[in-house]
Amino acid sequence: MKGMKDMKEIKENVLKRFGEVFGDTEGAKVYFAPGRVNLIGEHTDYNGGHVFPAALTIGTYGVARKREDRSLRFFSMNFEHLGVIESSLEELVPEKSAGWTNYPKGVMWAFGEKGMRLPLGLDLLLWGNIPNGSGLSSSASVEILTGFVLRDLFGFEVSNQELALIGQFSENRFNGVNCGIMDQFAIAMGKKGHAIFLDTADLTYRYAPMKLEHAKIVIACSNKKRGLGDSKYNERRSECEKALEELQRVISIRTLGDMTEEQFEAHKGAIQSDVRRKRAKHAVYENRRTLRAVEALQNNDISLFGQLMNESHISLRDDYEVTGVELDTLAEEAWKVKGVIGSRMTGAGFGGCTVSIVEEDAIHAFIEKVGSAYQKKIGYAADFYIVEPGEGPMIL
Repeated sequence: MKGMKDMKEIKENVLKRFGEVFGDTEGAKVYFAPGRVNLIGEHTDYNGGHVFPAALTIGTYGVARKREDRSLRFFSMNFEHLGVIESSLEELVPEKSAGWTNYPKGVMWAFGEKGMRLPLGLDLLLWGNIPNGSGLSSSASVEILTGFVLRDLFGFEVSNQELALIGQFSENRFNGVNCGIMDQFAIAMGKKGHAIFLDTADLTYRYAPMKLEHAKIVIACSNKKRGLGDSKYNERRSECEKALEELQRVISIRTLGDMTEEQFEAHKGAIQSDVRRKRAKHAVYENRRTLRAVEALQNNDISLFGQLMNESHISLRDDYEVTGVELDTLAEEAWKVKGVIGSRMTGAGFGGCTVSIVEEDAIHAFIEKVGSAYQKKIGYAADFYIVEPGEGPMIL
C-alpha cells in the first residue's frame, strides 16, 4: 500500500511543521483534498455540457485548528519564504498582496455569504504535491480542503456537493475567475478507481469505473506557468455566451450543450463572427465527443476513447485556441509514440498539462521520447506523473 504509506509519512511531516510554525500541535487535525484531471470534455462545463474528470491521489494536505479569537494565520510549506501570513475574519476581502491565502479566505467569505459565519479564527498550514500552475486544479483543491475543514471544525451542515458549489462561488465572486463547476465537483465527489460523468447543466452524475487494462494515465506538465484570472479564460467564456445568444434567436436551446452537431451546422450562420462560430463549434462538438467517449469506455473500447481524446486536443488547438506551443508539442509528440492510446491537453489551457493513456510497457519510451523532443523544442524540461483516480476529501 505505497500510497497509504506516503500519506502516513506526509501526515507526520505536515503535523511536525505545524508544531514548529504555530508553537504546538494540540487540537490540530490533518486533512487531504485531491487534485483532479479531466479526461475529456474541456471548456464544456460553463457551456452546459458534459465533463469526465477524476480526482487524483495527489492533492493538498492541510493541518488546521480553531483559535480562541478571530485571527487567521496561514502558512504554506510550498511558499516557505512567505512565512506566516496573518489576517482576520474582519478582513475577508480579496487582495493581491494576500497571494495564495485568497483561496481559503474566499471560501470562508463564501460560507458567511451562505449564512454560515465563522465564530472563531483558524491556524491553517498547507502543503500540496500538485505541481503549481499545472492545470490540475491546485486552487480548487485548496477551496474544497478549506470547506471540508470548516465543516468539520465548526459542525456546519453541508454536503460534499454543496462544498463544490461554495468553492465555485468563492472562485467566481471572491477571486474573479469565471470558472464552471467541474474542478470543485470532481474534487469534492472523487471516488477511487472511477471517473465522474457529470452533466454540468443540472449536476446529474454517475461514476464510471476506469478499467484501463494494461494501461495507465500519465500526466505531462509543461512547466509553463499560467494564471487563470488574467488569462483568456474569461474571454472565451464571454465569446461562448454571445454565440449562445445569437443561436437562441433561431433555435430553442438553453445552453450550447443542448445542441447536436447537426443542429449546430444547420444554424451556425446565426453567429455573426467567425471567431465566435469556432468557439461555439468546439463547445458543441466537445460535448458530443464526451458522450461518445464515456460510452466507448463502458464498451471497453479504449482505442476509440483515445481517438476521441486526440480529436478533443485538435479542436482545443484549432477552434478554441487555448493550447499554445507547449501543450501542442506534448500532445503531438505523444501521438507519434507506439503504445500511446490517446493524448490531449487537460484543464483550461495556456500552459498546464496534457493527459495521456499509455500502455504500461510503453510508459518508459513515452516519457523519454516526449520529454526529449519537448526539451529540444521548448528549451526546458517537462515533468511526468503516473496517476490513478483517487478519493475525495478526507480526514487523515
